[in-house]
Amino acid sequence: MKIDVVTIFPGILEGPFKESMIKRAIDQGFVDIDLVDLRAYTHDRHRQVDDYPYGGGCGMVLKPEPLFEAVEDLKSHSGQNDSRVMLLTPQGRRFDQQRAREFSKINHLILICGRYEGVDERVRSALVDEEISIGDYVMTGGELAAAVVVDAVIRLLPGFLAEEASGDESFSGSLLEYPHYTRPPVYRGMEVPPVLMSGNHGEIARWRRRQSLKRTLERRPDLLKSADLLPEEKEDLEEIKKQQS
Repeated sequence: MKIDVVTIFPGILEGPFKESMIKRAIDQGFVDIDLVDLRAYTHDRHRQVDDYPYGGGCGMVLKPEPLFEAVEDLKSHSGQNDSRVMLLTPQGRRFDQQRAREFSKINHLILICGRYEGVDERVRSALVDEEISIGDYVMTGGELAAAVVVDAVIRLLPGFLAEEASGDESFSGSLLEYPHYTRPPVYRGMEVPPVLMSGNHGEIARWRRRQSLKRTLERRPDLLKSADLLPEEKEDLEEIKKQQS
């Protein structure tokens, strides 16, 4: 997979991409990430990438020329025919686990990091394939949002993580993940649930699924609307609701 991140502050992302799982994915050849300095596509001595908005108003707007040139250049050198251009912006569609899975199947992602008051509207209408938001809040720029997207996508690349490592995670089946415990069995009076040390894998699986249902009901009941539940799980959910009422 090839990921190009277009930004005027590439230094913000150098650290996150040189650590932990992202670094491992790069080193093992699962992904090639380039931080693309938008100023490299300017043609004036001041390397100007923004300008005042027509019609007045506060703030600056990223100019269309360097963005168009950057994306066209990256596409021409990618060797891929399925390049997708994503703009990180608070106005975009909410990024979630399902979108991460979809993005992990694309060979070439180009992530544009918004800044200031945003980008020239012609970039949105003629250059970008999709606008992405990581939440209903405003940040100073799209760099950290791009790091979130990259991290979520890379760990889903085929062969990078064992399938079972991501199959039970939060949101993988429209439910939040069950609680985890490790040694010691008792800490400050708090005990590990006995079922987890029973060796009965069937009971452990049932406990975990029930805990997922309980946690989702308590924290994100909206997810239950799209959850694909078995008949016995629906019964468990109704029982949990009765216990909490």
